[in-house]
Amino acid sequence: MDTIASLFSFITWPVSWVIVQFHKLYGAIFGPDTGWAWGLSIVSLVVLIRICLIPLFVKQIKSTRNMQLLQPKMKAIQERYKSDKQRQSEEMMKLYKETGTNPLSSCLPIIAQSPFFFALYHVLSAIASNKKIGVIDQSLLDSARQAHIFGAPLAAKFMDSAEKVDALGASLTDVRVVTAIMIVMMSASQFFTQRQLMTKNVDLTVKTPYMQQQKMLMYIFPLIFAVMGINFPVGVLVYWLTTNVWTMGQQMYVINQNPTPGSKAQEQYLGRVLKSVTVHGEVRGRTRRNTVKRIVAKGPDRNDIERKFVVGLAKLGLAPQEDGTVAKSDTAVAEAEGGAQQRRQQPKRQTKAQRQTGATHQGGAQDDDSDEPVAKTSLKKSTAQDDKSKPAGKAASGSSRQAKSGQRKGPQRPKHPSKK
Repeated sequence: MDTIASLFSFITWPVSWVIVQFHKLYGAIFGPDTGWAWGLSIVSLVVLIRICLIPLFVKQIKSTRNMQLLQPKMKAIQERYKSDKQRQSEEMMKLYKETGTNPLSSCLPIIAQSPFFFALYHVLSAIASNKKIGVIDQSLLDSARQAHIFGAPLAAKFMDSAEKVDALGASLTDVRVVTAIMIVMMSASQFFTQRQLMTKNVDLTVKTPYMQQQKMLMYIFPLIFAVMGINFPVGVLVYWLTTNVWTMGQQMYVINQNPTPGSKAQEQYLGRVLKSVTVHGEVRGRTRRNTVKRIVAKGPDRNDIERKFVVGLAKLGLAPQEDGTVAKSDTAVAEAEGGAQQRRQQPKRQTKAQRQTGATHQGGAQDDDSDEPVAKTSLKKSTAQDDKSKPAGKAASGSSRQAKSGQRKGPQRPKHPSKK
């Protein structure tokens, strides 16, 4: 870890400078040697970094939206090459290349803030080793070594020895309890953030590599940070816990205000919009009007949740407009319900017995329509055949004689003369 952190030593000076500036502010309030002053300085560093990363977050959202627009094409590729997984993956990659979409864009914020993370780790490791670094001189170094967060020194680690912890003025038990709680909270927040994304903001009707990637990250990231957390100083755990909480809150806001089409979050969001329209008779808020505008622009390509929303408006006597507003419409109910019924009407699959019965009825109907001609024709033919097949003078006796048991009915072959 120290080797990796040294690779980002070029930004340790700006990171240490930012921490010192925040420490001056909080030190004047809580005292320069307190854990609150140094801990809040690290939290403020996280907030500042995440604010600077907002453009990357916006890019991440746009890339995610592009992935959502590609969902129908992805589904078509899956159905077309469902028996050839390799060809399916090749076509997916080709689609990403043609549309300029990167499924790994969701990792951009993590990748962008990793240099700051390792730079902070490098600064705290230097504090633990009693070494000056960046703009942190000896006086600030002594102040940071005295700072404790709930009894744990800022530079202490879970795996530190008792002698090292004693040198920082704390007990090994306090350090391990505090770091263990923070590691669990850090991993839990990471897992909850990914799980929220998978369960509420993903269209589950389409299985894509993007979904598999998110599902994998949901389990891998918390495990990685739980294992690595035992080697993180308390200050780094504060940093990572803060950034996880920020990410979780930021994601909750996006899911509630701009959910993925076809997801559970979209159903809940459109339900809130419909309830607001029911109460106020109009679409309130620019974000909600933009949502209605996108639904109108989709036309027949709307998903089931969006169709349900349009039908709900129609039952109120309202129709969505191209500018995102709603207007009174007398024909909205009939059109919405009629369109929904046409979409729901699917031919039912008949059983084998029903198909045979239907065929029998059709044959019987044809016979009924031409009953008399057929009867007459068949009667004439059978009479003519009987007259030809019966020998003269023995027709009556032959017709009245019944076939014996074990013999075939109908005309019999004459016996050979030798068997008489």
